[in-house]
Amino acid sequence: MNIVKLLEMQAALDEHIQTKHDLNAENLVERKILALLVELGELANETRCFKFWSLKGPAGKETILAEYVDGIHFILSLGIEIGFVPEIPSEAEEHGADLTAQFIAIYGYISEFRTKLTETAYQKVFAEYLSLGEMLGFSAADVEQAYVSKNEVNYERQKQGY
Repeated sequence: MNIVKLLEMQAALDEHIQTKHDLNAENLVERKILALLVELGELANETRCFKFWSLKGPAGKETILAEYVDGIHFILSLGIEIGFVPEIPSEAEEHGADLTAQFIAIYGYISEFRTKLTETAYQKVFAEYLSLGEMLGFSAADVEQAYVSKNEVNYERQKQGY
């Protein structure tokens, strides 16, 4: 995954949105954290990993990937807002196959990041989110391609007054 390319794209999108909505002077960290939490919930909802009461299976891979990259957008945007550059871990941590536990862990890491606003906490959120993507079966190439596509959609939505 070309993180520099994605950061540049995210910075341009953030600048476009913040200028269009006259937000350049505002600190958007809290709103971006809430947006990330909401996107994480939407992703969990599409995987249906926690819905023990339902027989309906998860959404299709493309739908889940689209929701996943929404989270990447906000993680990158938070890094840009605070001045942290996400680092792709050199070695993936071993995780069980329990998606529910991974979602709950990420909620906790985001909460810790919100409290501390440290680079270490930020990197943990990013690393664990990447691990979640791996658990969902997404390659780095899948994520990058989906991010680029969704970035284009986000620009189009801005043009249409989304």
